[in-house]
Amino acid sequence: MKGLSTIKRTLRGEVRTSTAALEAVRRMNVRLQQRRERAQLEQLNRQAARLTPEFGSMPRADLLAHFRQREAPKFFPGFVDAANSARLQREIFPEETQALLAHAERIAKEHCWPLLGFGEKCFGGNEIEWNRDPLSGINWPREYHADINLLRGDGSDARVLWELNRLSQLITLGRAYAVVSEARPPGGASFDGESLSQEFLRQVGSWRAQNPVGRGANWACAMEVALRAMNLLGAFFLFLSAARLDEDALAELLMIFDQHGAHIRRNLEYSHISTSNHYMCDVAGLLWLGIMLPELQDAAEWREFGLRELLNEIDKQILADGADSESSTGYHRLKLELLIYSFVLCRANGIDIDGKYWQKLRAMADYVFAYLRPDGRAPLIGDSDSGQIFPIVKREGDDHAHLLSLAAAVFQESRFKIAGTEASGVGHAGGGRTQELLWLLGEQGLRDYESLPDAPPANSQAFADAGIYILRADDLYLLFNASGCGLKGRGSHGHNDALSIEVSAGGTSFIVDPGSYIYTHNLHERHLFRSTAYHSTVQVDDVEQNTTNETTPFVIGDEAHPRVLDWQTNSDFDYVVAEHSGYGRLHQPVTHRRSVRFDKRNKFWLIEDEFSGAGSHKLTTRFHFNTGLDTSIYEGMAVLAHDRQSGARLLVDPLDIDEQPQFEQLFTSRDYGDKQPSTAAAWQVVAEMPLRLRWVLLPLRRPEDELERLSAVRSLLR
Repeated sequence: MKGLSTIKRTLRGEVRTSTAALEAVRRMNVRLQQRRERAQLEQLNRQAARLTPEFGSMPRADLLAHFRQREAPKFFPGFVDAANSARLQREIFPEETQALLAHAERIAKEHCWPLLGFGEKCFGGNEIEWNRDPLSGINWPREYHADINLLRGDGSDARVLWELNRLSQLITLGRAYAVVSEARPPGGASFDGESLSQEFLRQVGSWRAQNPVGRGANWACAMEVALRAMNLLGAFFLFLSAARLDEDALAELLMIFDQHGAHIRRNLEYSHISTSNHYMCDVAGLLWLGIMLPELQDAAEWREFGLRELLNEIDKQILADGADSESSTGYHRLKLELLIYSFVLCRANGIDIDGKYWQKLRAMADYVFAYLRPDGRAPLIGDSDSGQIFPIVKREGDDHAHLLSLAAAVFQESRFKIAGTEASGVGHAGGGRTQELLWLLGEQGLRDYESLPDAPPANSQAFADAGIYILRADDLYLLFNASGCGLKGRGSHGHNDALSIEVSAGGTSFIVDPGSYIYTHNLHERHLFRSTAYHSTVQVDDVEQNTTNETTPFVIGDEAHPRVLDWQTNSDFDYVVAEHSGYGRLHQPVTHRRSVRFDKRNKFWLIEDEFSGAGSHKLTTRFHFNTGLDTSIYEGMAVLAHDRQSGARLLVDPLDIDEQPQFEQLFTSRDYGDKQPSTAAAWQVVAEMPLRLRWVLLPLRRPEDELERLSAVRSLLR
């Protein structure tokens, strides 16, 4: 019973005794499995690919011919017809094609490529150092994977090492190989298909030599093994026709695929208490390997298990309104990519998926459509590590619009064809067509997309299960966040952002969630970016809304429990009210209730913060402004934010405070590993409870509008 109580205590949230008992048994079995695996590491590393009897007895030359000639299974349509995709790549995306070839040349000749938000990194001259941490320069140990300590406290970051070892750069090499094989390289590129295929095999060989099965950090997380296998599958099918991919190379690649699938199956990141994006990626990796490599003896079991578990995880992890249950838009992007790619792969191979799961996938796209700001970028609610599934194009953490292009073509749904999505970043050319659309769905996918009319403008929308409310009209946008910490109170990717807001106006994002910046590389910075003080909400007595500890970067308490009390929307106004109990643990408890009213006719938002309780408390209200804005005091108490580039302005006017705000120098991160300086305006009062504070958020088009607009709104609110 002591073991059961320990599990219930460490895993947080309400856990039934029967569930805790199942988890205790599972953990015991995991320890036994790891003991067996540890004893077999040398054998597992030497073991050739375990093929079915039919293919195991086939001469190696015949096996290579089989792979090159087989018509089934089918990979993504754009990969199956790679020559045509390469031609369309050059015609539709000429600038992106030049960039693709330049990136491929840097990868092949210098071993340099962009890594998350850190910019371009180089990973070794003659041979890539796969276990050297890109941030600290420290070599990760080659110990048994379950013994690796991922929180080293030495400036290293497993997340960054894993990004290097996902091998997504091999997809870039493969696409460049298709382009240069289809025609002479444009712009005098000094490489050809043969050199690219040689580099592909060289990198795969050096990776395997430095990462024996089950040893080192690159085997310590089954999710990473799965994502690496998926990227390797894509590169494998692009290079399959290369002369250098001979019988020996095929044997090694099949061995690597078999080792990856078997390792995932032995080390699934499952728990009876809760599962997350990790387990979803584990089973998707098995599904992809099982579909695409039926020649392996375990492929059928991987395919059946992977599909069954993937659908079960959709039921568990995706809320009824289509949002991810982890309270994170970054991980929502990851899961939507994972699921839409997996569903397309299943459809291409005649694998039936029940319509209710296609409807859930559509609801996930609906959520993205609703939360994208007018500038085409996503608010980074909760954690975001900029992770991507099968990244054909490297996208920043807040670039989610490409998923709508795919959803538009997959569902033949014009609602998702957003005019002008090319503003959201690289890869959007010609009315929102993306390189992902070409390579995943092929020429027919492009035609399906182009046949659709543009989507109508997004309207205000509520996602009650997620706790996210969007109040918008024309180019005015406010996101109200009443989400919990995620995963039914056991979340690890939620932030202390209850009742916080994001605001955009006039094409400018003014008030933002700061993002995540970093995980284990700097625990103090990690702690700051998920803190209450970094979000546009109210902090009471300098206490966190949910308990956090700097030394446990993926543990967050569940004290706040935000709940929405009212939601209304019509052509004249939107109105939402919510409260949270995160300050109920104070000696004299306080409940924070916030309402937002969006006056669509007069174009402003009114925020009311009400505090119920007793005693005197310090209240700090913050509005976290985006990077690159000019902020100044206006008429003594208000703050004016100005975007010089667009000319747009936003006035934040306190109606019940006569004190001047303080400007706090903070940071904002759009991409993992990148942070830019930004400013928060903080109004602080010490007062007896109960109390009400009000704020007007007033968009302004021109400087001469300021006094007239402000006077009119103040008169309206009297």
